[in-house]
Amino acid sequence: MKKLFNACLLLLLFSKAAIAQSTGDKTFTNPILPSGADPWVIYKDGFYYYTNSTGGNIVIWKTKDVTKLSTAPKKAVWAPPAGKAYSRELWAPELHFIKGKWYVYFAADNGDNNNHRIYVLENSSADPTEGTWEFKGKIADSTDKWAIDASVFENNGNWYMIWSGWEGDHNGQQNIYIAKMKDALTIGSERVKISSPAYQWETNGDLNDAGNPAHVSVNEGPEILKHKDKLFLIYSASGCWTDFYALGMLTTSKNRDLLNPASWIKTEQPVFKQSPENSVYAPGHNSFFKSPDGREDWILYHANSNPNEGCGNKRSPRAQKFTWNKDGSPNLGTPLKDGQPLAVPSGTK
Repeated sequence: MKKLFNACLLLLLFSKAAIAQSTGDKTFTNPILPSGADPWVIYKDGFYYYTNSTGGNIVIWKTKDVTKLSTAPKKAVWAPPAGKAYSRELWAPELHFIKGKWYVYFAADNGDNNNHRIYVLENSSADPTEGTWEFKGKIADSTDKWAIDASVFENNGNWYMIWSGWEGDHNGQQNIYIAKMKDALTIGSERVKISSPAYQWETNGDLNDAGNPAHVSVNEGPEILKHKDKLFLIYSASGCWTDFYALGMLTTSKNRDLLNPASWIKTEQPVFKQSPENSVYAPGHNSFFKSPDGREDWILYHANSNPNEGCGNKRSPRAQKFTWNKDGSPNLGTPLKDGQPLAVPSGTK
């Protein structure tokens, strides 16, 4: 009987080991890197390519499992020469694959934030961590005003750029602008303002003398999320140096005129905000990705783990799955706490 028991126990242990080996590590915890603001990820040919702000160069991670960035190979693919208009404060790089070539759009200046503009790199290699990244210059509309946080997307055969910018030459407030692109390197229309800070939750900034939040008007970090016949523009609002940094949403239809501000409807409340109960503060500047099998939708965002940590290097990237409401809009949920075991994206190998 004892031999039979031992045999059954060994069989059970072997079965569990076989299951674990066949499924691999099926959980992860946030944050997925100890530091990294403005996280961006794109999936192509079985790999996730990830990047975030470093301030001084462009770095790309390559992995089959986006939740394992900490052990994924990474490569610094480009750094600006000194003494240029784009040599300092490289912010929010985004990697896009357009008509057979890779492009990185990023904001940079000469050390003076008033001079921030959008710049673009190009690479014809199949793998963006290989080949040569060529600096192609500034990309701007005719006004050539202050601009950061550029993203691009395709709709009905046309490409568009969205970004955060100033109306004039001084920082009164940050708005969201859109323009049609002539090609991956050129803006082909005038810019159109489609969002300005309008609600109280979009205007939190420093504390005033009374200890209450002062008003700073910020809309930035725009990202497009497509679902069925709708387009959702998810953006970040309020000062990134505050715990009130949060995500807002504009909604339109893919068949509307995207250059008409009336086509975009703003949601009155934030769609993703701080969760003190989960110790997640200032969540924002996100991107979206699908699981390797295409069955799940995920949000990738940065946040702080403690209050009052501002927008420095304590911001770290986090990933979590989201769902869809009955009206077709995204339900991003609540930021999940650090260290909570989460199932990896479905289809991850």
